[in-house]
Amino acid sequence: MQYRTLGSTGVHVSSLCLGAMMFGEWGNPDHDDSIGIIRTALDAGVNIIDTADVYSGGESELIVGKAIAGRRDDVVLATKVSSPMGPGPNERGASRRWVVRACEESLRRLGTDYIDLYQVHRPDAATDIDETLGALSDLVRAGKIRYAGSSTFAPSAIVRAQWTAERRQRERFVCEQPPYSLLVRGVEADVLPTCETYRMGVLAWSPLAGGWLSGRWHRDAADLSSHRTRTMPFRTTLSHYDMDVPGNRAKLDAATELAGIADEAGLTLIQLALAFVTTHPAVTAAIIGPRTAGHLHDQLNAADIVLEPAVLDRIDRVVAPGTNLNPDDAGYSAAVLADPKRRRRAGGAPGEQRSVSASLG
Repeated sequence: MQYRTLGSTGVHVSSLCLGAMMFGEWGNPDHDDSIGIIRTALDAGVNIIDTADVYSGGESELIVGKAIAGRRDDVVLATKVSSPMGPGPNERGASRRWVVRACEESLRRLGTDYIDLYQVHRPDAATDIDETLGALSDLVRAGKIRYAGSSTFAPSAIVRAQWTAERRQRERFVCEQPPYSLLVRGVEADVLPTCETYRMGVLAWSPLAGGWLSGRWHRDAADLSSHRTRTMPFRTTLSHYDMDVPGNRAKLDAATELAGIADEAGLTLIQLALAFVTTHPAVTAAIIGPRTAGHLHDQLNAADIVLEPAVLDRIDRVVAPGTNLNPDDAGYSAAVLADPKRRRRAGGAPGEQRSVSASLG
């Protein structure tokens, strides 16, 4: 297992980060099995686990807490805040009120007294970033969290947060978590260079593109169903798996060609996909999200693979650098960009935003 420094923190983390989104109701409801998967990953050298309060309504955090009991000091533990956790209007977002409360609840579920990396899951347009950074700074001073990070922020939002932290003497975001894969390369154009500029770590979510790069999705596949489409209906709301969507047909063609490149390189498509992400110099770790022990085994096999330049050049000919084959895979966009009606001054509430992702990586 390779280990890399998380941005400028001095903290060393494995090049594969164990994502816990699939532990619990959304994926694997068997707590004992999920705990076994987590401990197998730790035994294999993975030392960073990423979860979120919203994953299975907090169940994922409970499972992770059980799994790391007795091994807490060996784990770099990351979780997230801002996604809705209840019906109330204040049970979400990045206000001081919610960030502090949500942190306490995550600590309780995780069975720990500190979180290593506490990340804002999505931008909150209703809250001034200075308020969010102020709350996170207070949590650092209180010893509740060690570092703060962002997830799926636009480059302009990343820069704004860095400037605000410097000018207001707040704790800054030390890490960004963007969607990045062979099929979703848009962040190469701006997010990854911005992170390099500010010496931020990068934990890339969905490196298998939501299952598109698992090896099951190709032109000749008889069954293009996905476990995620069956158990997580919200993932299909924007047609991420609908073959009538031109971007998805392009992804299917690309996945087929990329599988051929992997085969010729003596790799599985999963190995090629994960190695592609971890090969980028801006990326600290790729977040793997196994639901079963078999999934974990297949993904751990990519831990030490480094792709040759010739292979990377072939990949570029299939999916051009800086390109998202399906624009909906960008992860997040301001509503003013996603909805033509919002481009007019009269449309919608000021500052309102929405996710254009069918994923909560």
